[in-house]
Amino acid sequence: MVSTRPILVTGASGFVALHTIIQLLEQGYKVRATLRTLSREAEVRETVAKHVDINDKLEIVTADLSQDSGWNEIVKGCESVLHIASPFPLFEPKNEDELILPAVQGTQRVLRAAHDANIKRVVIVSSVAAVSAGHHGENKTFDENDWSIIENNIGAYSKSKTLAERAAWAFINGAENKNKMEMVAINPPLIAGPVPNKDFPTSAELISTFMLGQVPGVARIKMGFVDVRDVASALILAMTTPEAAGNRFIVSAGTMWLKEIAETLYKNYASRGYKKIPRIEFPSFLVRILALFDKKIARVSGDLNWDYGLLNEKAKRILKWNPRTPEESILSMAESLIEQGFV
Repeated sequence: MVSTRPILVTGASGFVALHTIIQLLEQGYKVRATLRTLSREAEVRETVAKHVDINDKLEIVTADLSQDSGWNEIVKGCESVLHIASPFPLFEPKNEDELILPAVQGTQRVLRAAHDANIKRVVIVSSVAAVSAGHHGENKTFDENDWSIIENNIGAYSKSKTLAERAAWAFINGAENKNKMEMVAINPPLIAGPVPNKDFPTSAELISTFMLGQVPGVARIKMGFVDVRDVASALILAMTTPEAAGNRFIVSAGTMWLKEIAETLYKNYASRGYKKIPRIEFPSFLVRILALFDKKIARVSGDLNWDYGLLNEKAKRILKWNPRTPEESILSMAESLIEQGFV
């Protein structure tokens, strides 16, 4: 039975949060969602209302992950907490702490407030960046027992996600968790799927770059994908499935080489005028040279020729999670980027 108490969702304006709010409301839940500033409340309400009847079931409140104040009041009276908010920039920050501190401290604030309000379960969005980063060249299939190696210069984003998830588990398994609050971590790879409004998500950058023909070719790099709608459904399943408590779940729909992604887009969109979608795969030595001059290329050059897999068996078995194919999520994102006027 759906609880009459609200579900708290952090970071309401984000790509994953919007889809999660929509699915929660569709399933009859009340939602209390946080924004750093109420200046975006109208945009969030308008986006959600396109998909589901809000009635009086969506409450929006202000909360800042960098501040202690307010969290206890916001969490009070909620049934569960879905902690989704976390910075995901396109480029490396000048100082890694710009990402790490809000990710780690924000997660700790949410967990403490949830604990003090006697919340039974918190679900956090972590990332595959907390699983496989720093393992470059290990041609293996990663599962939930794997952790990213932060000593291997994995970049600020991967480091922030790894440290935030580790801090979360340290709290849950530590003496501070007197109420035996439960936690589940959801670890997605790159998130595709439909972009719901004019707010361009960082995860759409790759597909947008290909659609606009901004690169003449692609590198030999493999990427994991999942649809944003399937991340949202995994979060809700993690909240409601008793056996999920104390687990982390890789929610990957599969992996694809960049050339396969580009070919999928070309096959479906070249006839609609998107003829500049790249189809050449550059030799890796050339990519390494280009990385010296281009930040976007430099960010991914460590992943060249790395053949790996992401095991989603645990999510399918325990959560009964059934994702769309990577191809479907890539094409639905491309379609929405056209609809929203981004490409």
